[in-house]
Amino acid sequence: MSRVRPILLMALLVLAGLAFAPGGARAASPTCNGKFVNPVTDVCWSCLFPLSIGGLKIWPSGRPDTNNPASPICACADPLPRIGISAGFWEPVRLADVSMKPWCFPNLGGLRIAPGLDIGQGYMAGPSMVGGRAQSTAKWHVHWYVYPLLYWLEILTDFLCFEQASFDIAYITEIDPLWQDDTLTALINPEAVVFANPLAVAACAGDCVAATAHLPLDSLFWCAGCQGSMYPLNGNIPASIGHVQSSRLALSRFAYKMHRQGLAWGTMGSKGLCEKYLMPIMRKQQYRIQMVNPIPTVSGRFACSAIGASTMPPDAGRAYPAGGEDMGYLVWRKRNCCVL
Repeated sequence: MSRVRPILLMALLVLAGLAFAPGGARAASPTCNGKFVNPVTDVCWSCLFPLSIGGLKIWPSGRPDTNNPASPICACADPLPRIGISAGFWEPVRLADVSMKPWCFPNLGGLRIAPGLDIGQGYMAGPSMVGGRAQSTAKWHVHWYVYPLLYWLEILTDFLCFEQASFDIAYITEIDPLWQDDTLTALINPEAVVFANPLAVAACAGDCVAATAHLPLDSLFWCAGCQGSMYPLNGNIPASIGHVQSSRLALSRFAYKMHRQGLAWGTMGSKGLCEKYLMPIMRKQQYRIQMVNPIPTVSGRFACSAIGASTMPPDAGRAYPAGGEDMGYLVWRKRNCCVL
């Protein structure tokens, strides 16, 4: 396994030194809670399925699946011309902290790094009067980890379809000005103004039903289903009805933001058989989200639910006051690949 990026690691060590220094901001900082993810007991391994060859599911599952290429035979030209078998599966590839406490890393055992800088403060406030009605608001931060679990465990050796990388902290929103301010966020989502109307918001009810019953509607890309609106692409949640709902919305927005910035790519469908491709408008069907902190969801149909699915079946009661307000999620990604 290769090393974590040297520059990022050095920065984290410096910040950690500040965090453990006596006195200062650390003494007044709220406690960060969490635990390291156990790859055996905290992962819903049945979320790997269904497994398909072409349009045929050779390992079926009760979980909904995206459409797969119909033909079991595929051909690629890059980097070398080759003919293979069209496979489709779900792969755990990213891990995410979602916390209102800046510099809180639940998936690193509740590590709290206090750099002494008053930036990126999160909150959950309310209810306050918004538009003539009481409404709670929240602000979340996301830490995005490269976490290709199948490759590490060597479940299938020399299987080139798995993402081959080492553990890495790839993104931290505390130092991203676009994540802090709605006006700055408009630089990457200028189309948000088009969907800021009651009709567009009402359409999200259909996405909520579709995501819960089967798969979200990619045509309603401005919707995050039962969680609310996908815009703006930041952690400022204008309508928060609980830690699970608003943290999943923040994570969904962050995933979309990564696609919009060209830092996340498409891997599903016929276009993904030979290589990843640009997907500036994220297809929600490509992802499943599984809670791993504070209480993992490891079984049942809704253990790794789609973006926008209702949080009531799988996650009710899994966030609790004080020790259970820092969330951690494992992100599963659909992969269609031409297997040699």
